[in-house]
Formats: sequence, C-alpha cells, structure tokens
Amino acid sequence: MFNEEKDQFSIEQTLEGWVSTKCRGWRDHFESNYSQKFDEYYRLWRGQWSSSDRTRESERSRIVSPALQQAVESSVAELEEATFGRGRWFDIEDDVNDREKQDIALLRETLFKEFKKNRVRKGVAECLLNAAVFGTGIAEIVLEEEKEMAPATQPVMGGELTAVGVNITEKTCVKLRPVMPQNFLIDPLATSIEDALGCAVDEFVSGHLVEQLQEKGIYRDIPVASASPDFDIEPDQDLVSNDDDKVRLTKYYGLVPRYLLEEAQKESEAEEVAQLVDSDEKETYYVEAIVVIANDGTLLKAEANPYMMGDRPIVAFPWDVVPSRFWGRGVCEKGYNSQKALDAELRARIDALALTIHPMLAMDATRMPRGAKPEVRAGKVILTNGDPREVIQPFNFGNVSQISFAQADALQRMVQTATGAVDSAGISGGINGESTAAGISMSLGAIIKRHKRTLINFQESFLIPFVTKAAHRYMQFNPELYPVADYKFHTSSSLGIIAREYEVTQLVQLLQTMSPDTPMYSQLIMSIIDNMNVGNREELIAALEKANEPNPEAQQAQQATQESQLAFQASQTAALQGQAVESQARAQKLATEAQAIPQELEIDRIKAVTTNIREGSGDDREFERRLKVSEQLLKEREVAVKENSVSRPTPPSQPPQGMQ
Repeated sequence: MFNEEKDQFSIEQTLEGWVSTKCRGWRDHFESNYSQKFDEYYRLWRGQWSSSDRTRESERSRIVSPALQQAVESSVAELEEATFGRGRWFDIEDDVNDREKQDIALLRETLFKEFKKNRVRKGVAECLLNAAVFGTGIAEIVLEEEKEMAPATQPVMGGELTAVGVNITEKTCVKLRPVMPQNFLIDPLATSIEDALGCAVDEFVSGHLVEQLQEKGIYRDIPVASASPDFDIEPDQDLVSNDDDKVRLTKYYGLVPRYLLEEAQKESEAEEVAQLVDSDEKETYYVEAIVVIANDGTLLKAEANPYMMGDRPIVAFPWDVVPSRFWGRGVCEKGYNSQKALDAELRARIDALALTIHPMLAMDATRMPRGAKPEVRAGKVILTNGDPREVIQPFNFGNVSQISFAQADALQRMVQTATGAVDSAGISGGINGESTAAGISMSLGAIIKRHKRTLINFQESFLIPFVTKAAHRYMQFNPELYPVADYKFHTSSSLGIIAREYEVTQLVQLLQTMSPDTPMYSQLIMSIIDNMNVGNREELIAALEKANEPNPEAQQAQQATQESQLAFQASQTAALQGQAVESQARAQKLATEAQAIPQELEIDRIKAVTTNIREGSGDDREFERRLKVSEQLLKEREVAVKENSVSRPTPPSQPPQGMQ
C-alpha cells in the first residue's frame, strides 16, 4: 500500500502526470453522471434504436418517432436565423472617445471577411446543434498559420519571358472548431470556463496531424505510438472500430503548479517558452498554461498562456441554464420523457397491427399430410386430411382501437410543449377545439420568449466572447492589419423565423386600421418588408425610402399654394374689420342724433311758450327773464353734445388689399 502511494506521488511530480490525474478524475465524474444520458440523447436525435429502448420483452417494432428530431432541428434553425438572418451578425463599438470611426469600420469589415473565409458560421451552427442535443455547446478557438496561394506570372531569363507561377503568402488565421461534449473535460465544481481550475479537450486525432505539428516545431519531436480504442471518448461507435493511426490527444487549458511547468520547460530545452512566464507572478503557486499530452502520458507541449489577454481558448454556452452546473439542459432532455412514451405507443400499435393483419394460426398436426410445411404465404396450397376449416384455425385479436391514434397525437404535442419547438402544423391556440387569432398569438408569444432566453445565453456566453478573443488574437499576431485598441463588441441578432412571421402578422393588422395618408403608413410598410424573407428586401426598402423623399418642385408648388391661401385669408380678414368699424361709426352717429332730438324738441317748446307769452301779457317781465335763462342753458347743452360728437371722429374704412 505504501509503495502504491509512493508511485502515485512520484507520477504526480511531473507535469504530464499532474494533468493526467486531474483529467482522469474529471472523466470519471462525467461518465458517472452524464455519459449514458448523452449517448441516449444522441441516439434519439439520430433515430437509432437500441435494445435498451424495449419496454417489454415481446416488443418487436424498432421504430423511433421523429418528433424529437423535428424539435431539435426547428429550434436550431430558429436560432441560426436569428443570428445570421440579417447578414451582419456582430458589431463593434469604440470603448474610448474616438471621433474617427474609420478604424472601427475597417476592423469590422476585415473580421467579417476573415470569419467568412474560415467558415466560422459553419462552426457556430454545429455548436448550436450540440447544445440542442446535449445541453451545452462547446468550441475551441484554434490559431493556425496558413499559406495563402494565388496564381501569378513570374519573370524568366532576365525578364524577357514570363511563366505562370503562384504567390504564397503566410498569414495567421483564427478558426472555431466545435467540440463534442463527450470529448470535453472540466472541473465538476465549475459553472463556467473562467472560474474552473482548468478544462481539457480529450479526443482522437489522426497521426499525421501530430507529425505535421512536430515538423513546424509546435510539438516536441518525440515518437508517438497509436492509441488503443476508447469507447468513452468516441460519440459514434462506428469510429471505434477504426483504430489505425490514431493518437489520443489531451489539450489542457488552465492552471498548473509553477514548479512543474518550469521543470517541464527545462526538460524540453525550450528557452523561448520559459520566457513567457510573467515575472510579476513569481510568488503565485499556479500559473495559466497550455499543456498537450499524447496517449495519456507523452508530453508534447508545455508553455505558459501565450495570449496577451491571458484568456483560455474555449467558449461554451448552455441551451438552458441549470443552476450551479456547467452542463446545461438541451432540447433532447426536455422532450425525453414524452419521446419515450411516444415511441412505446407507436411500437405497441405496430405490433398490434401486425397481429391483426397477420394473425397466428393453429393447425391439427394429426390431420396434416406427412412432410407438409406449415407456412402461410400468398398463393400457397395447403393439403389437409379433412375440412380445412377444422384443421387450420386463425386466432382473432380484434382491431386496433382509434384511441391509440389520438394518444399518439397528444404525446407528439407534449414533445412540442416540452421543447418549445413548433412547426407550421403544430401551432396551438385553440379555445374549445377552435383555433383563434388571439390564442395563436399568445402561443407564438410564449414560444418566442423561450427562444429569446436561449438566444441571450448564446450571445452572452458564446458569440461575444468568441468575437472578442478572435479580435485580440488578430491584434497580437497580425498588428499591421488589426491595430491594437480598446473595442467593445456586441451582437446584432435579429428576430428568428417564427418571430418575424408573428411580427409581420401584427404589423399587417395595425396597417389595416390606418389610412394611406397617415405618416406612419409608410413606416409600417417598411417594417413589414424588413421582416420578410425575400431576396430583394434591401432593394424594396431603398425604393420605398426614395419614394418618401420630398420633391423640390412639389414643395415649391405647395408653398406657393399655401402663400396664396394665406394672402386671400388676410384680405378677407381686413375687409371684415373695415365693415365692422364702419358699422360701429354709423351706430355711434345714430345714437348722437337720437340724443340731440329731445333737446331740440325742448327748445321748440320753450320758443312756443315764449311766443305765446309775448302775444299775451307783457307785464310779467320776471317770467320772460326766466325763459331767456332756460334758452341759454339749452343752447349750452346743445353745444356740449355737438362737441362730444366731434371728439369721436369716424375712422375711414380701409378697402381690401387685393382691391387697391
């Protein structure tokens, strides 16, 4: 026992031994908790039958329902459309106050070209598929030196002749390589790549790939034998049988003891690698490193993390987050129980149909001719000793109930409900057996929300980290084309297929409530075209924007019309004001005249009285004096009235402006 512990201790005193011990422990944890489940998820997605799928010993059918397959493909297609449906699936923002935006546009366009050339979209799609099947999508960011070849002419014999040649340019490429979950190892206590002690990619590779990397000086030049088959790291059992020229390669990314790394570097005599260890971290026990081991014991590479940001070249995201767990919950896990019940229902029905269509037969062996073969086939003649109805008797098992068909449909809907996937014929939203627009709208809204949750996990944990790490590697290894600067990356994912159709339906309903003259009418049409999956979407939007642009001639004519209308309204207003002033003056004059009439009548009366007095008695001189005083007072009042009328002159009426 003491010797075994001593041997184990001595093994762990080497870097490859320390890493291999960690990886074996992580492998044991994965096999105990996830390996069997992942294998079954893989078979259900592929539609492959296994003897463990039997629900009873008499089960003969081996059919596997495509319901779960459809759910996986529909969900993956929805996220792919949401990510790549608009062409530009990421954008860049300058994190510093830089007014010049040319550098940002150049970096974005260059990254787009590089990602397209290196088929990054294909790798992302495969990661989405792995996440839907196994619950977690994992990818390795690989840095490769490639030779870019282009045809060209070369001078021959002093430039007098030319010959067809090839220009070779070496460049650094960043690629995204999907990793199967069965080939990925991580600290069981970790919830992400960053907070784990380390992680590793454990898989079989071709022997010639290892030899090529050894020739380039990336791996140590030591003999590497072929590896023995291992069923645990091969997701497809067909690959296990082919054990020719395979090497089990374990690539570890994470923390390792500093002294073990330094000893491995001394043994490999890689001084340039030893210089990568940061002097500021001499006091720390662990150091971030990259270790590559072949066949669980041969050290091929050991170096400190060479990337300028010190990040690990692994990105991963869960389809649905499981609290406090790295491994997520995928589409297959959600619909597993419903899928198993549906498969059992279909197999039982097929077996029952087989017994109904081809029933078992009972024969009286004593009444069969000697040497007769008791088989039933079309056109076969059977000889019997006696009445055949008495010799041969079929067993009647009845007919298959129609309830089984309804049960299968219900189980298929349960698969869709559990996974959140939907097809053109599976949209629910019925009320009392009848589909309504409101019910369908509510169902689609719930489905879209579930897809958005997964889309957020994918963007935040996978897409943005990949773009960021890829840009940093280009800045480090190709600074001439990618200037080093502080940038902020974000994705520009749009709505998916179902979400777009749902939004188009709502926009069309809103469009029907508006008049074409409404300013929002053209905006709604533009939004509808923008969400449609038509090839000439950009041309239609450009034509609509051009049609909405104002016409200068039309604007001038409209302005002239408005000015003439305003002038006419002003002239009408002035005419009405003049008429009002004239009417007011006329009324004031009439009022003054009416006020003067009683005074004139009073004067006439006094004159008449005076005349009568004069003609009568002339002795009453006192009375005559009083009359003169009254007459004088009346004259003064009359003068005051006239002065009052003169102090209020009548303003002249102004003719309309258009009539001067």
